[in-house]
Amino acid sequence: MAGSHTILEDDSALSRADQLFHKVESVLTLIGGIVIFLLVFMATANVLGRWIFSLPISGYIDWVEQSMAFFAFLGIAFTQREGGHIRMDMLVGHIHGRPLWVTELISTLLMLFITLILIAGSFLHFLRAYQIGDSSLDINLPTWPAKLVVPVALTILALRLLLQVWGYARAIKRGGDRPVAVPLIESAADVAAAEAESLIGGAVDSNSGRNES
Repeated sequence: MAGSHTILEDDSALSRADQLFHKVESVLTLIGGIVIFLLVFMATANVLGRWIFSLPISGYIDWVEQSMAFFAFLGIAFTQREGGHIRMDMLVGHIHGRPLWVTELISTLLMLFITLILIAGSFLHFLRAYQIGDSSLDINLPTWPAKLVVPVALTILALRLLLQVWGYARAIKRGGDRPVAVPLIESAADVAAAEAESLIGGAVDSNSGRNES
């Protein structure tokens, strides 16, 4: 299952590349969130329009189908960076040091290999839809923009996996349990301590604000 992870930073080229690329991933994830937000408004308008005016949004199903690619794929690299994808932490959590980083490197290389295959297949799928002018059934909405999102998002994921391959290879070379730019598994105690610290910090900031006023 997916556990709690943290990503360490330092002044190395790897860490700087990780932080810079994370900004790109964050923007893409934000776009996916905006699409979901707009879908909520569209769904509300569709229900109210059908109920009050007997006038639903034309092509509502088509718009929903096309938008699914945006919020399903744009955040995939961000989630990989945060270690949020489903994985067996209960197994790798018992491994430490270089054996752990070797295991992570192998799994990341396998993910990269599969991702590259998916990029090729999804790009051909997009290209075919673009060339034949494929469109939705109801309002003839072009399908190629949504299909283009998939190889683009997977390419961003592949670049993230390359950064993690770099990070794990660096960790194997240097050893240690706290490498940078890769998701580190946190224990339940560490998660609880971090949550307690954030709560205590928030309480202190609130009290400071009241004292100043």
